[in-house]
Parts: sequence; structure tokens; C-alpha cells
Amino acid sequence: MSCQGCVDAIGASLQGVPGLRVLDVCLDTQSVLLETSLGAEQVKGLLESSGRRAVLKGMGGSMTQNLGAAVAMMAGPSLVQGVVRFLQVSREKCLIEGTIDGLAPGPHGLHVHEFGDMTSSCDSCGEHFNPEAECHGGPLDEHRHLGDLGNVLADDDGRATFRLEDAHLKVWDIIGRSLVVDAGEDDLGRGAHPLSKVTGNSGERLACGIIARSAGLFENPKQICACDGVTIWEERDRPLAGPGRRVPGQPAPHL
Repeated sequence: MSCQGCVDAIGASLQGVPGLRVLDVCLDTQSVLLETSLGAEQVKGLLESSGRRAVLKGMGGSMTQNLGAAVAMMAGPSLVQGVVRFLQVSREKCLIEGTIDGLAPGPHGLHVHEFGDMTSSCDSCGEHFNPEAECHGGPLDEHRHLGDLGNVLADDDGRATFRLEDAHLKVWDIIGRSLVVDAGEDDLGRGAHPLSKVTGNSGERLACGIIARSAGLFENPKQICACDGVTIWEERDRPLAGPGRRVPGQPAPHL
């Protein structure tokens, strides 16, 4: 943002959007603070519809607690890749939000698995996380694996963008485990196949990632390089080297 016109354009792009409240648009800090139930990709699209680029800095806020946050960077033997974030907003609610690309259009099973072991790609992640020895089910079922997150839906371009809320999963229980997306639809334990009550019969594992502890909203100011002041959140918009690397206002490195 470079002027009040930018602020006005961003405000107009967000005005009247259901499920979104603008808390602040600050020209001095180049920041927009929002409270929303929308997914991150949808918010990013709204912001960039104003003609400005956006870097999202996290989840959380004054209306929610941050009892723990985690992230899984997903990849595998296929071309499927994704990023999924977990935020424990209360002891009764875990927010799960992510984007997975390279999927066949349609529903795909998503599960937390017991091991954070990728020595044999997704095959070494173990079974669904199931410390209570339950049968497989859907995320809203009384009897389910704790790792049963149901299905995510990929669009015609192969992208699944989702925002889930889970009343059973706890971030502190899943850090160090893995997240896996499957080739097919999870039948939520309601099918006739012998694997229905075991895995949901959702087919092969396409991509996986270890669930690692992460920072919450504005809690990750780590710099890529001490001499240029670029944080990891700003990295996307900076060249790897050269004059455009340094953050405005930061002193030039001493050689």
C-alpha cells in the first residue's frame, strides 16, 4: 500500500463479505487485520482482488486462544503437494485449514497417522491415529479414530482448499505424527468393503507430511538473514539477492 487510495481499495474489496470483519487497515505498517471464518486462500483472493499482493501472517486473534499451532508440508511419490495448518483455538476446538494441489477432481480422504516416519514415503506413517482403539468413522461420529478428518474436495483444477473444525483432535497430541491424503473418497465407515471400518477404503496414500510445531498469529518474526531484515513471511516477495532484497528502512549490510 502506498497511499490512502490503496487503503480505500482494500476496504472496498472486503466490504459486505459474509463471515469477515475488518479490524484495521494500516498504511504505516502495510497491514490488514481481519477477523473471519473464511479460508486463507479465499481471504488472500479477496485482498488481491484490490490489485495488491498479500502475504498472510497467521491464524488466531483476540477472540480465540492459541493453545498450540502446527503445520504439515505435504508431498509424496506423486505430484500432489500441500500445506495444512492446525490451530487449537480452545480445548474443545481444533481448526484445520489447508490447500492441497495435484489431486484428481472429487473427494479425497484426509487422516492423521500415528507415526511421523517418512523413511518409506507415506507407507511408513503407520495407521490412522487411534489411541482409543475405536473403529474408523466420520469426523462427526461418536466412534471414530482421532485421526479421521473425513474428506476434502478437489475442484476441476485439482486443488482442494478447506477449513475444518474438529472437537476431538488436539494439537498437542499430533505434533510429530503425520498427515496423509488418499487417492479416493473415505466412505466414513459406512461402506460394505472389509476396509470400511478400518481405513474408510480410501485407496493409496498420495502425499504426506510430518506435523510440526509452528507459530501462531504474528509470532514468527524469524529473519532469513540478519543483515537484510527479511522475515520468512516476506520472503515470497523478495529476490534472493540484490538491492530489492533489503526491507525498506533497514540499514545496508556492512561489508
